[in-house]
Amino acid sequence: MAARVTKIPATLNRFTMTPVHGRVKRKVAGYARVSTAHEDQQTSYEAQMDYYKSYISSHDDWEFVGMYSDEGITATNTKRRDGFNRMIDDALAGKINLIVTKSISRFARNTVDSLTAVRKLKDKGIEVYFEKENIWTLDSKGELLITIMSSLAQEESRSISENTSWGIRKAFADGKVILQHDRFLGYDKDFAINREEANTVRLIYKLFLSGLSCYAIKQELERRGRMTALGGKRWYASTIISILKNVKYKGDALLQKEYTIDFLQKKRKKNEGELPQYYIEGHHEPIIQPEIFALVQAEFAKREGFSRRYSGVSVFSSKIKCGECGGWYGAKVWHSNDKYRKQVYRCNHKYRYDKWCSTPVVTEEQIKRWFLKAMDLMITDKAEVIHNLKILRQKADTAGLIDEQKRVHDEITRLDNELRSMISDNAKVVQNQDEYNRKYTEMYGKYEQNLTRSDEIEEEIKNHEALGIKIDIFIDKFGKLGIGALEFDENLWAGIVEYLTVYTKQKVVFTFVGGIEISVEC
Repeated sequence: MAARVTKIPATLNRFTMTPVHGRVKRKVAGYARVSTAHEDQQTSYEAQMDYYKSYISSHDDWEFVGMYSDEGITATNTKRRDGFNRMIDDALAGKINLIVTKSISRFARNTVDSLTAVRKLKDKGIEVYFEKENIWTLDSKGELLITIMSSLAQEESRSISENTSWGIRKAFADGKVILQHDRFLGYDKDFAINREEANTVRLIYKLFLSGLSCYAIKQELERRGRMTALGGKRWYASTIISILKNVKYKGDALLQKEYTIDFLQKKRKKNEGELPQYYIEGHHEPIIQPEIFALVQAEFAKREGFSRRYSGVSVFSSKIKCGECGGWYGAKVWHSNDKYRKQVYRCNHKYRYDKWCSTPVVTEEQIKRWFLKAMDLMITDKAEVIHNLKILRQKADTAGLIDEQKRVHDEITRLDNELRSMISDNAKVVQNQDEYNRKYTEMYGKYEQNLTRSDEIEEEIKNHEALGIKIDIFIDKFGKLGIGALEFDENLWAGIVEYLTVYTKQKVVFTFVGGIEISVEC
């Protein structure tokens, strides 16, 4: 006798655990997003909000519990989408049974994020309805369709990112400058100079050339109440460095200094040669004259060359040498806690070793007086000094070095091609490996020698250019001076003095730009 089977219908929904034939309303929320904050997208955003409020309310068995939204935020990842993340948290807390959204691409363009969110909701019996694709995530086919559609959306996002990057790089190649920041100290839109901010930029350059460190400049700007590009009063040394090294302040532009390496996470990387860069000269009106900008870069190189940390608390820091041990003088404070407080300069090694340096402590007043005396001594022989400076200027010319650099680069290219050819031939034709290795080693040695020489020439060119600029400034400033009419000028001191060597209380020697030495009897 055959067994009799009787079907007992399900009475509960296995996902929502609500009665199958009950009239319990589902708690439904809508989610809307636009990816930019542009005015045309604003209309789309508001339209989505209004539509889903009406759409959800029109279903008798749905209870509208609210709208969640993100405005002006990309969907390539969900980390910064506050509305989206709040909606997921509320759903998992039992406040939402169903989420209605326009499409998978509005929900997320990242396959992993999309599936993670959907599965997390599905485990709690919470459904998502994608209207455009007509996908219900609790349906058996839902996850397969979501995987396919999310992958397509992610590929679309990658394609858009690549097309955007191509457009930006094409603009760079055409010489079009794209500012990456809404606020750029010293300039308004379209590189129009902002007079007040430009004065702050000029002050930063002046303070740096007067000998102050970037940290000291930060403190001075805060003391003066100077505003940052964003309108704040707090400065950072790193900001000062970026301003002092940014070629835009001399009217030029270096394009594609960074590039995006991950279109999903929007991660950017400094361009260290992976992509071409574009340098545009004379793109806009400069705030800083090119020769001053070059002088600042030369000063950076000089400070980086110090065997110890550069001290830039005043115009005299790292400018005074001990004539006995060759060490540098540093600023010291006497009577720091009383009315006789005084800043002096003393050899940093004076009390470090068994044999103390006998060189004297000096004051700022003494240094200024010695400097003016040295200038008067030079001015008496002004014509000869300027003549010697012009000779030095000719020696600082870079034409010969540039020619040599081209020859070395040509040789590097030739050797590189020969090395590649040798490797290719060795792979194709059987050769005596001892002879091959000998020739390869010899040629590679020449290749490395030329690379080393190329780096040396590059450094020599920079040094010659910096020296040439310093000599030009020296000639210009010195040519305008008259005997006995001088007052101490920080810019003059910073621009033409390499260092002051202190021997005794009676003798100091100034070394000026170009190696000119003037001995002063105190």
